[in-house]
Amino acid sequence: MSARFRHGLVIGKFYPPHAGHHFLIRTAADACELVTVVVMAADVESIPLAARVSWVAEAWAGEPHVRVAGVVDNLEVDYRSEAAWDGHVALMRAGLAGAPAPGAGVPAVDAVFSSEGYGGELARRFGAAAVVLDRGRETFPVSGTKVRADPAAHWVDLEPPVRAWLARRVVVLGAESTGTTTLSRDLAAALRARGGPHALTGWVPEYGRELTVAKLAVARAVADPADPPPTVFDLEWDDRDFELVCRRQCADEERAARAGGPVLVCDTDALATTVWQERYLGAVTAPVRASAAGLPPRALYLLTSDEGVPFDDDGLRDGEHLRPWMTGRFREVLAAGRTPWLELRGDRFERLERALAAVDTLLAEGPRLADPLG
Repeated sequence: MSARFRHGLVIGKFYPPHAGHHFLIRTAADACELVTVVVMAADVESIPLAARVSWVAEAWAGEPHVRVAGVVDNLEVDYRSEAAWDGHVALMRAGLAGAPAPGAGVPAVDAVFSSEGYGGELARRFGAAAVVLDRGRETFPVSGTKVRADPAAHWVDLEPPVRAWLARRVVVLGAESTGTTTLSRDLAAALRARGGPHALTGWVPEYGRELTVAKLAVARAVADPADPPPTVFDLEWDDRDFELVCRRQCADEERAARAGGPVLVCDTDALATTVWQERYLGAVTAPVRASAAGLPPRALYLLTSDEGVPFDDDGLRDGEHLRPWMTGRFREVLAAGRTPWLELRGDRFERLERALAAVDTLLAEGPRLADPLG
C-alpha cells in the first residue's frame, strides 16, 4: 500500500497490547509516512505505562517511521462531556509532542486510526481523516478485556514480552537430591501434555548445576596427571560464582518466558541462590541479594522436602549432611516473603499431583488485573 497520509495517529490503553492493536498500527504504518502511537495508561491499572510503551516499541522497532510515546491519563472517560474530551485530547497532543523525534519536522496529524466508536469524533477534533477498521473484532477476535480475563485463551494474540509479563512463574527449589529437578520436569511435561497454549510450557534448568560441571571439567584439565582427579569436594567457590549464577539463571528464565506458555516452570531462581551462597560462603553479597529482589513476580514456590528422600550421589553433590538445614532455611526465606509457597512431601507422583492442583488453582484465579479507568 502506498502512503496516502503524512502523519497517522493511533491511541489506546494497550492494556495489554495484542494482535488487534498491532493490526491497527500495521494498517497505519502501511498507509502513512509517519505514525505516532500514544499509549495512555491510568495509575489504577495493573500494567505499568513504561512496560506497555516498551512492548509496543519493541514490536515496531524495525519500522523507523513508527514512533511510540506514553502518557498518564487519569481523566474520567465521558464521551458526552466536552471538558473530558478536551482533557483527553490535550494529553494525546502532549504524547505527540513527547514522542521520539523522527529526524525532521513533524507534520500535523492527518489521519486517526481506530477500531472504536469514538474514532470519528476523535479524528474530527484533530481535523483529520477517520480510518475505522475491525469494529466488530472479526479480523482479530480479541480485546484487552478478553486478554485480561483469560490470557491463556488468547496467548496466540500476544507478543513475546507480553507473554513473559503475563506468564505465571512457578519455581521449584530445595536442598540437594530432594527431587527438585524431577518435579520441575514432571510438572512442565504434564502441562505441555494438555496442548493448546500449554504445549509451549517452558522449563528453566538450574544453571548452578551446569556451572558445577564446567568447574569440575576445568579443574580436571589443569590437575597434575600424577594426582587423583579432582572431585566436587575439591572445587572452590567464591562470590563471583554465585553472582554469575544469578545473571545466567535470570537471563535463561526471561528467554524461556518470552518463548513459553501461560505457565513457566523454573528449577530454582535467584532467591534460591541466596540460600546456596549462604550455605557455601556464609553470607549473601549485595549483587546476589539485588538479583533476588529484582525478580519478576512469582506465582508460586514449590519446596521439595528432604524428608524420606534418599540421597543420590551423582558425583556433583557434596551436602548430604546439610539437607535438613537447607530445607529449614528455605522455609524461613519463603515464609518471610509474600509469594505463596507449598512444601511437598511424598513420592514422585504424589508431589506432582499436589503441584498440578496448585497450578490449576492459580490458573482458575486468573491474573487479577485491575479494571481500566473509565
